[in-house]
Amino acid sequence: MSKPIYFDYQATTPLDERVLDAMLPYFREKFGNAASRNHEFGWEAEKAVDVARGQIAALIGADGKEIVFTSGATESNNLAIKGVAEMYREKGRHLITAPTEHKAVLDPMKRLEQEGCTVTYLPVDKSGQVSVADVAKALRPDTVLVSLMAANNEIGTLHPIEAIGKLCKERGVLFHTDATQGVGKIPVDVDRMGIDLLSLSGHKIYGPKGIGALYVRRRNPRVRLSPQMDGGGHERGMRSGTLNVPGIVGLGKACELAGAELASESVRLTALRERLWSKLKEGLDEIHLNGHPTERLPGNLNVSFAYVEGEGLMMGIADLAVSSGSACTSASLEPSYVLKAIGVGDDLAHTSIRFGLGRFTTEEQVDYAAQRTIAAVRRLREMSPLYEMAKEGIDLSHVKWSPTAGH
Repeated sequence: MSKPIYFDYQATTPLDERVLDAMLPYFREKFGNAASRNHEFGWEAEKAVDVARGQIAALIGADGKEIVFTSGATESNNLAIKGVAEMYREKGRHLITAPTEHKAVLDPMKRLEQEGCTVTYLPVDKSGQVSVADVAKALRPDTVLVSLMAANNEIGTLHPIEAIGKLCKERGVLFHTDATQGVGKIPVDVDRMGIDLLSLSGHKIYGPKGIGALYVRRRNPRVRLSPQMDGGGHERGMRSGTLNVPGIVGLGKACELAGAELASESVRLTALRERLWSKLKEGLDEIHLNGHPTERLPGNLNVSFAYVEGEGLMMGIADLAVSSGSACTSASLEPSYVLKAIGVGDDLAHTSIRFGLGRFTTEEQVDYAAQRTIAAVRRLREMSPLYEMAKEGIDLSHVKWSPTAGH
């Protein structure tokens, strides 16, 4: 078993060999511009792009003509949110989202607030879900868009997308979902779920980085967007720029594979996730699952380990590529805003680890990860007076700490 072992599939996924094989000809002999309609090279590229549109659409129950290519989900989210806000501003300037969304949704919302829009941030429960009743209460006559993610990137929680979509349809409000983490992992059907706009990205589903798509509904209702990038009028005028043909071919192939393997992969990854969780629970006390226990991504396990220091734990399991609950890569050591939103205290948030499992994760790797994590947590707790006090039944929240002499 080679190390380090990759457990960060929510951050990005390795490129599937089958995707690479599909892409390679479009870097070399089939290098045409899909907008060059005067010769064989252009026609060949255009045909490849059309095939990919169909592959992507099939995965989400859409029509190929409803797929708009972008550079990734961040751009898709910006185009959906700002594009709707600008296009429908005569109808209203109110949008609805949640505080646990990805920054690629929250930051465009903040930008729109600066430009005079009003945004309602719905509360989430302790598992990270919004309630349909809260969405209904927040809707107003001037609401133009509800934007809620299909699955959370940190804690894996799934929102009740179908019920929210149905509500939005009844009220005549457009519904956008950032489905970057959900597409290819859980069943998504834009018609059944009442979705009008959907963002997805190649690199989360074993495709290449730098390519994504936005699904834009064409009928019932026909969604119109104000473009965020002007130029040659590519992508039905919604997103100008020469198409990244190799990337698009890769995204199409990745979607085709994800659709074919979704059911079996979901079962396999759920079993691996539960295996990891049960081993951690057997080996350690005072650990907490973050996110919904069942309504969650098959390959996501986010756990807080009380009485250990987050950075110390990351160093203790350095041969596991995992993600931590505090932004230790930035200058600040602020705990994750998602964990704060679901009521996880700063102490626990700092000790949370996200294990992301995926297509190439094996049982052997899961068992090793459990064993390494248990050993590291036990070692750190042996050095922790807090853990010892808690074990003696002392309620740490009522302890009066006195300042150290000489300070």
